[in-house]
Amino acid sequence: MKIGIDKIGFYTPHMYVDIKELAIARNVEPEKFTIGIGQEKMAVPPITQDSVSLAANAALEILTDEDKKTIDYVIFATESGIDHSKAASIYIHELLDLNSSARSIEVKQACYGATAGIQIAKGHIALNPESKVLILGSDIARYGLHTTGEVTQGAGAVAILVSKDPKIMTIESPSAYQTEQVMDFWRPIYSDTAYVQGKLSVDQYLSFFQSVWKEHKEKTGFELKDFESIFFHLPYTKMGLKALRTVIDEGTEADKDRLLANFEISKRYNTIVGNIYTGALYLSLISLLELNDTIEPGARIGLFSYGSGAVGEFFSGILQPNYRDALFADQHEKLLADRKEISVAKYEEVFQDTLPVGIDNIALPIDEDPATICFSGIKDHMRQYVNKNK
Repeated sequence: MKIGIDKIGFYTPHMYVDIKELAIARNVEPEKFTIGIGQEKMAVPPITQDSVSLAANAALEILTDEDKKTIDYVIFATESGIDHSKAASIYIHELLDLNSSARSIEVKQACYGATAGIQIAKGHIALNPESKVLILGSDIARYGLHTTGEVTQGAGAVAILVSKDPKIMTIESPSAYQTEQVMDFWRPIYSDTAYVQGKLSVDQYLSFFQSVWKEHKEKTGFELKDFESIFFHLPYTKMGLKALRTVIDEGTEADKDRLLANFEISKRYNTIVGNIYTGALYLSLISLLELNDTIEPGARIGLFSYGSGAVGEFFSGILQPNYRDALFADQHEKLLADRKEISVAKYEEVFQDTLPVGIDNIALPIDEDPATICFSGIKDHMRQYVNKNK
């Protein structure tokens, strides 16, 4: 049975800050951010967007009424959780009117979570072939103003529908994966910003990629020549390029040219959105599929997923006939084109506009947010959401 990605979409907030302007405001040469880090724009979420609303907006565009009837598993991957007990996926059920005869869970392992969700979905559909599974990867990356990680912030969500006989890409087996206890990045329960040991994080990312790439070759016999593209989890886009360069000499000049050219395509959306943690790898997939004009159905592509702490996995997929017809390229082009650039001063104001800890009641200005689904406030310590279409 073929199992894989049937539909895929994403959402990002309506505001962004230009990375060059941020560099100037931080007394940094702009090229250090635009070339050294590889970013151009950074999404800025208003207070009316959180991980739930971002995910709901991402799913809203791709799901039909028939999908909603057949989805019987929702897996919400995030490291920007809103509750220690209740899964974020349950809010999605109400906001999108999903089938109530379903399982709903939240999974966490840093940026690896959505990949874990896809692998869980594969097993579920193998046992329940008529099922569809909705995977949501949704996060807001926050490191704090004037920190070394500030330029690698961002916000957004991906929504992935997994089914048998998928329209976009089948997921191949086996994959290669690895776990180690590493404190390269973490966010304690008491903190709303992350901590990172930058050099260690880069070293671990590269080490994990080389390890799982080698293991995948041993398991499958696949080499660089067998992949039309290899793309990566991108906390910032230069990171993926560093990883690719560690193995690129294993191929011919034609392999190098093809893989480097397709990497440039795969990083485009990440370059202008920023880091979205659990969704970053799959935003790169969307970018590759929607912006390329050369990759034919039947091509094999490789995916490197990494979540600090740390878990890494390398796996592959095969693009399906007419995969382009199942994409949402026009909607995503409009979403990105309609965004509004804000000043660094405005970005700092929005960044610091957070909910007071422990507040029991508050109404938020959802009329200022053009998104269809918004976080509208808190009532009696319960988060409130609004779908403006309902």
